[in-house]
Formats: sequence, structure tokens, C-alpha cells
Amino acid sequence: MTASSRLPPALNIITLATFSASLSARALDPVLPHVAEDFSISIATAAGFAAVFAFAFAIIQPVLGAVADIFGKARLMIVCLMLLGIANILGAVATSFPLLFASRILAGIGSGGVFPIALGLTSDLVGPEKRQIAMGRTLAGAMTGNLLGASVSGLIGDFLGWRGVLAVLGLIVVVASVVVAIAFRGAALTRPPRTSLSALKQGYRTIFTNPNARICYSAVFIEGCCVLGLFPFIAAFLFELGETSLSIAGIVIAGFAVGGLFYTMTVSRFLPRIGVSGMMMTGAAMVGLQLIGVAMGPQWKLQTLSLIFMGWGFYMIHGSLQVFASELSVEARATALSLHAFFFFMGQTLGPIAYGFGIQHAGKVPTLLTAAAIMVALGIVCARLLKQTRPADARPG
Repeated sequence: MTASSRLPPALNIITLATFSASLSARALDPVLPHVAEDFSISIATAAGFAAVFAFAFAIIQPVLGAVADIFGKARLMIVCLMLLGIANILGAVATSFPLLFASRILAGIGSGGVFPIALGLTSDLVGPEKRQIAMGRTLAGAMTGNLLGASVSGLIGDFLGWRGVLAVLGLIVVVASVVVAIAFRGAALTRPPRTSLSALKQGYRTIFTNPNARICYSAVFIEGCCVLGLFPFIAAFLFELGETSLSIAGIVIAGFAVGGLFYTMTVSRFLPRIGVSGMMMTGAAMVGLQLIGVAMGPQWKLQTLSLIFMGWGFYMIHGSLQVFASELSVEARATALSLHAFFFFMGQTLGPIAYGFGIQHAGKVPTLLTAAAIMVALGIVCARLLKQTRPADARPG
């Protein structure tokens, strides 16, 4: 509580930005069965919307990170918020599957310029000793957005359909982009942006010569695949149990975001007690256990509880990896965190494909048990191999 009270007030602006962007991240997941019905496609094909959103988010990261480091993080974040809002509105009026598909690509690009850049701004404002707590504040905005986006989209979907979901969320993000732009106007939150391409190239070299880089980036790729790749199938799993309400699917998926909020509220207490390594191993074990729980196909109330603990555990390991990524470089911090997001969302891109293949050929239970084993092993590996190191481009003192 004391550390949190000393965090810069500008974090509230950054948190608003991440909240607004995250409203759209899982907006279509609870309504995928209806999207599939409207366009006469399979659930597996409709799950491609989650994959293409994640792929667009991921593939744009190396570009957005570089642009942010050169021209300024805040400016880019505001532009991307506006793009995300417009893309959602375009998706709401899409008359064909290809048009909706294209709108999700634009939405992924817009979302890609908000959260990773927000983490970069947070890292610029707060020193390493308070960074995981400050990032927890930024993450709380994202988790609240995910929570409301998933749950409210299911509710809106029951009344206005999936088009109403995209229209309402799109308008909210456009309004939020204007509010954030006004709040940031004239605010000098960070050092002046760098304009040297040679300095940017040096930043990439600094990042990839850090021994933590390959571990961080590989780990978040696996996280995205094993955990977030599951989400497009949750509504279908519930349909198999006879739960056809979109609101129920939204509530279950929102449980993951509730778990993320629990993480943000407890990180300042657990971190001093069990350390970063303990956070990663404990979090990975929690995720593994909950994947096993979901595999057993319990009723939706128990699945919601499992998703809460899964989200809590996931962000214990993911939040730790974010801090390591923020320390790969000082001068190219936005680039380092955008690469972190690139690998994470590439995992989310391949995750639904891998889950779909596994469920079709091996079955639901073996596929989820395999993902659980991978996550437990990942926590152990990260705890043993990741070491706190000073960035090579850190200034003396």
C-alpha cells in the first residue's frame, strides 16, 4: 500500500488507456457461436478471429516498438486507440466474413499499439524496485477491461447480437482515445524520444545479447499458446454441456480477468515473501492445475472458479516475465516490450490452431493435460534460468 501510494499520478492515465483497449480483446469470444451461425462457418473457423487479432497484434510489434522509441510512446498510443475504436465499428457493419476478418486485423494492430507501449511508459516512470507493482497497476486496467469486455459482450450479445457488441465497444474506445489525448496534451512524461536509427539498431543488439531475452521471449510464446489459445473454445465446451447462453460464456471467460485483478491486489504482498522465482513457479503450477480442472468438464460455475485461479496464476508468471523484459534495454525499452508482446501474441495466434488440431485428433482431455504439463515445466525452467541483470545500456549510477 505504501509503495503504491508513491507511484506517479500519470499511471492513472496509462491505466485508462489499457482499460479502454482491453475491452475489445476478448469481445468476440462469448459470441462466436452466433458469429459462426450468421456466416455459416464452423466454430473452429470462427475461432480464427481470435487468431488473426493476435497475429496482427504480434506482427506489428517490432514496427510499433521502434516507432514509439523514435517518435514518442504517448503519441503512438493515442493514435492506436483511435484506430482500434474505428476498427470495431467497421466490424459491426461488416456484411461478409472477409470484411469482419479484415476489421479484426485492424483491431489487432490498434490494440497492439496500446498495452506494450503503456508498459514502456510505466517502466520509464518507475524504477526497477517498484516496477512490478507499477506494472500491476497498469495490468489492473487491462484486466478490468478484459473482465468487462468478456462479461458485458455476452450480455450485450444476448440483447443486441454480436454486431451490437462491436458497435458499443468501438464507441467507448473512440471516446476514451479523445479523453486520453486531452490528458496527455503537453505532458512531458518521459525523456525526449530518440530520432537516431543507428541508436535503434544498437538497441536491438543490446536486447538480443542479453541472455534473458531468449528465455523471456520463448516463455511468453508458450504462455500465449497454452493459456490464451484455449479461450476461443470455452464457449463451445459450454455448449457441449448444454449451456447455450452467451452471458454464461462471457462470465466464465471473465473469470480469468478476475484472477488477474487478484494478482494486481496481491503482488505487493507475495513478491517480498516468495520472490520472483517463487512467483513464477507458483503461478505456473496454478495454471497447470486449472487446465486439468477445465479438461474434466465441470459445470459452468466451477469452470468460472477455475478460470479465476488460472488468471491469478498466469499473471504471477507473466508479470514477472514483463519485468525481466523491461530490463533487457533502457534506451530501447519500448522495442524490448513490444518484442515481448510480439512473441506472446504469436503464441496466441498459434494456440487456437494447436488446440483445434489437438482436440480434433487426440481429444479435449489429452490436449488440455498436455498444455498443463508444459506450463508447470515452464515455471520451473524460468525460475532456474532467469537472472536479474543490469541492462548493458544502463547509465552508471
